Amino acid sequence: MTNTPDTPPDAPAVTRLYARLVVSDGPRAIDFYRAALGAEEIERYTDLEGRIVHAMLRLGGAVIAVKDADDGDPAPDSLGGSPVIMALDVSDADAVAEAMLRGGATVVYPVADQHYGQRGGRLADPFGHLWMISQPIEELTPEEIQARTTDLFT
Repeated sequence: MTNTPDTPPDAPAVTRLYARLVVSDGPRAIDFYRAALGAEEIERYTDLEGRIVHAMLRLGGAVIAVKDADDGDPAPDSLGGSPVIMALDVSDADAVAEAMLRGGATVVYPVADQHYGQRGGRLADPFGHLWMISQPIEELTPEEIQARTTDLFT
């Protein structure tokens, strides 16, 4: 990647960004992401007791990392939840939500047609991470989305 025109010329460039999900049971989480989201495990490293210290998974064109919780990295369930929402664009939001539910996810907001031209909803995976699943159903301009959003709050 290169710096943008707004970036000072001597600033370091971002070369990669990915989420690192801390979970209470790494192997089970990887199995869940594989079954529910079609994740492909591309690397895994463990400590001497077999706990995952780093595993990289590919989900379509994106990657995420998974690791077992420890004293320095707590899992969301030990913190009362997570304030971070993973946004996942998919080809069939209903099918992905059903696969997640079969794997033990829970519905936060059910999959439905949304005012911003997406069909989607929000689920919590069995490890406390939040996922916004969505697929496009309409092509809207930013102005149309803003008008619909404004209508929701008036």
